[in-house]
Amino acid sequence: MMNTIPERLTALRAAMAQAGCDAYIMPSSDPHSSEYAPAHYTAWEYFSGFPCENSTFVVTAQEAALWVDGRFFGAADAALAGTGVASMHMGVKGVPTVNEWLTEKLAAGKVLGYTAETMPVTQCRSLHELCDKLGAKLADLPLVDQVWTEDRPALPTSNAWLLNPMYAGKTPTEKLAELRSKLTELGCTAMLVTKLDSVAWLLNLRAADVDNTPYALAFCYVDQNSAVLFTDTARLSADALAQLEQAGVKTAAYNGMPAYLAEGTTAQTVLVDPSSLNAALDNALRGNQVYTVVEGADPIALMKAVKNETELACTRAAHLVDGAAMVRFQIELEQRLAAGETLRETDIDTILHKYRGSAEKFIVESFPTIAAWGSNAAMMHYAPQVGADAAITGNGYLLVDSGATYYDGTTDITRTFAVGPVTEEEKLAYTRVLRCHIDIAMAVWREGATGGELDMLARQPLWRHMLDYRCGTGHGVSHVGAVHEGPQSLRPHNGIVFVPGMVITDEPGIYEEGHMGIRIENELVCVEAGESEYGKFLRFEPLTFVPIDLSCVLVDELTREEKQWLNNYHAQVLAKLRPLLNEGEAAWLAAKCAAI
Repeated sequence: MMNTIPERLTALRAAMAQAGCDAYIMPSSDPHSSEYAPAHYTAWEYFSGFPCENSTFVVTAQEAALWVDGRFFGAADAALAGTGVASMHMGVKGVPTVNEWLTEKLAAGKVLGYTAETMPVTQCRSLHELCDKLGAKLADLPLVDQVWTEDRPALPTSNAWLLNPMYAGKTPTEKLAELRSKLTELGCTAMLVTKLDSVAWLLNLRAADVDNTPYALAFCYVDQNSAVLFTDTARLSADALAQLEQAGVKTAAYNGMPAYLAEGTTAQTVLVDPSSLNAALDNALRGNQVYTVVEGADPIALMKAVKNETELACTRAAHLVDGAAMVRFQIELEQRLAAGETLRETDIDTILHKYRGSAEKFIVESFPTIAAWGSNAAMMHYAPQVGADAAITGNGYLLVDSGATYYDGTTDITRTFAVGPVTEEEKLAYTRVLRCHIDIAMAVWREGATGGELDMLARQPLWRHMLDYRCGTGHGVSHVGAVHEGPQSLRPHNGIVFVPGMVITDEPGIYEEGHMGIRIENELVCVEAGESEYGKFLRFEPLTFVPIDLSCVLVDELTREEKQWLNNYHAQVLAKLRPLLNEGEAAWLAAKCAAI
């Protein structure tokens, strides 16, 4: 049994030596370049010992290093200490990039190994260029499969089903027609659909292959006359198979796409998105001369990012149910703390699940609940574990970031609660975060603004004091899908133009290592604001309706417009949630929503 990280690294290095491999690289990726991979594909976590996304793990005969982004700096440093794995902070001055680090480790004749099935083709090409420059060799070596044999999770085969059009708004037939029309516009006759969320949206396909995300491991090949879904077909119900057949969709084994491409005899101009195409599929596609390959952005990403009216109506309903659950959660939290009970961070998830899980349309939590007390909240993606979680005692902030997926929508909400008296310094930090949140929520802009441009609006209350946060202000949210969705986001360099129907989170924060973390998050939807002689204007409307803790707000720090927004928002919270609550719950909510 290889129970420790040093033991696993020793076994991997032995396999590397036998294969003549001098360095081995593992991106945090599955065959679809998913943000969150099924456990079967999490080799970088198995060998490094640290679970995270958006990372890269590299091993040589003497060293090992894991590159993580700003959300995980503190957690990675703590988890990797003493394991022989270096924690590398991406984007920080003085920290080498993966390629810069490899440049120091590789030389002419050396071999860099990787697994083509889980290597994004864009990263593979970058590594090819690096190896060519150094005179080294890049080799597809199945060392992960060779070494990781003990207790490796199997490929998931959860039950798969099709989301009812009463929630999705369109049938697979309608969506396929929409895609084919778009392909014609792009001068293509076919497409490899490689992103899990794109396959899910296109065919209304849902499953539970990825933790907290209702997607199936699947690819889809679409041309102007046919479509083939590549997945584990045994888990599709007879009804789902019948619906797919009615839409003209055939089914094949999950790993069958390479052979299908190799056997193709009809000339096609095939669109692929290199950001989600793995190196193995790229090799198979380019190995058959009947295909002309066109690389470009997945058109489904924008198609699904703009929610249709049915999706928006459903997600609004889901957020109200979720808001009522949050009210009941906070009432119980306050009562148990007031009674002197010692709660721990992991108890928060248990309480939340009790209320969300009882909802008629509940499917699953949309991500593992982040309940962080005190200084733990300074780690943006802190994950409390039973037996190693903090007790909520004393005075300070409790940050709770949570959400759920229902049959009619997906939610993501963060609230930071003051437990006991907090200091003036802590109140000032909270108030500044609230101002950042409000400034995005009440923004109005002329159409054409990008996510990067809007992101700057949120940061002004912090930038004025030379403060910032090392993450975006917000991300898209799928409809009955992944809690993170692109291509739109509120990030400094996002160039996607916002249009009505796009859903985004608004979640600025302050994170002071060793002291506190504060975040306030709502989901918003972009809507039309009106038109004047200067053009069309857009704004955001809230989808999330849950009270914001007012006990730690320095009211005098808010502008008149910010106070007005906050009072209007709380009036909406009370009006929308009151019908879902009993008399006592409604009275509690009315007190929380009192105007300031």
